[in-house]
Amino acid sequence: MSGSEDARSMVLTRIRGALGITKLDRARRAAVIRRLERHPRSTIPAQALLSPAGCVSQFAEMLTKQAAEVARVATPEDAVHAIASYLSSNNLPPRLRIGADLRLAALPWKAAWDISRVYGRAEPSDKACLSRAIVAAAETGTLFLVSGADNPTTLNFLPEFHMVLVKASDIVGSYEEAWDRLRKIYGERTLPRTVNMISGPSRTADIEQTIVRGAHGPRRLYVLIQG
Repeated sequence: MSGSEDARSMVLTRIRGALGITKLDRARRAAVIRRLERHPRSTIPAQALLSPAGCVSQFAEMLTKQAAEVARVATPEDAVHAIASYLSSNNLPPRLRIGADLRLAALPWKAAWDISRVYGRAEPSDKACLSRAIVAAAETGTLFLVSGADNPTTLNFLPEFHMVLVKASDIVGSYEEAWDRLRKIYGERTLPRTVNMISGPSRTADIEQTIVRGAHGPRRLYVLIQG
């Protein structure tokens, strides 16, 4: 048993002792199993009970309130043009760090022939990157990005400019719906190692209550809603 496992065992033993549990409690174990299997819902706020069009509208509104930049694009070609325009308008080199995501690879990059794409995990020298959100929640304007070679987690933190593509049909109302979508894609208890939930660019006011961008992630977040 490793040191971390020893520490975990000690913590759990103390919790059981505080709860007065001295032996295996089959009723408690059964209750936990039922909860894991059924995914019970708590109260879902009215702002998450929306039509598909309402989800997209609220998602964009919530992101904008949190200092993200949002654009609607009708087609994949429009998405490529928007990416090229964003790089140019921010005086960024026409270079993107990108993962192995098949949908991003299938974009008609010939529409912006001068954009070079570098694949793999982000490097500290990368200025801009592109990820795909597998699902998003309109409730708080939150993108769900999963770890893996398709969309490396480093893309969410290292480059100063983070661009994220999400399909309008992948925007749902609540967090519960978003997790349901992830479980449907990956299966029960087989989620990716990391799910990053992003609702805006990196900001902090820890020092003298002064807002600082880019303290622990991108200074700018540009979200493209396709469809």
